[in-house]
Amino acid sequence: MTEASPGVRERPLSPHLQIWRWHVTMLGSILHRACLMALYVGALILVGWALALASGPDAYATYTGLLGSLLGKLVLIGLTFALFFQISSVVRHALWDTGRAFTPKVADTITIASIVFAVVATAVVWILAGVTGGLS
Repeated sequence: MTEASPGVRERPLSPHLQIWRWHVTMLGSILHRACLMALYVGALILVGWALALASGPDAYATYTGLLGSLLGKLVLIGLTFALFFQISSVVRHALWDTGRAFTPKVADTITIASIVFAVVATAVVWILAGVTGGLS
């Protein structure tokens, strides 16, 4: 029979940032997960908006005042980025699901493109909102 050594055994560590070299597809993966969590928060904000709308004009004015504050707008900008990044990330993953674009150069390029798309689309939406008076 083998004898187990007493005490706590050291467990192997999963490969993490100490082992893997940082690359842009890691950033894309982390952003994908963070944006999913942000969109869950956005869904709660949308539910809060609907509840405020159903609660009457005073509650609705308070809620829209909160969303119209600097902090509220920053949160909404972040949610806009999260939405656009998720859209581009779904396209990127759909491409990968076909078995294409797995070479490091192509994978990095489409990941960078999805991040750039999300930043540009977010800026365009918020600039258009400002120009058309949607931010007042």
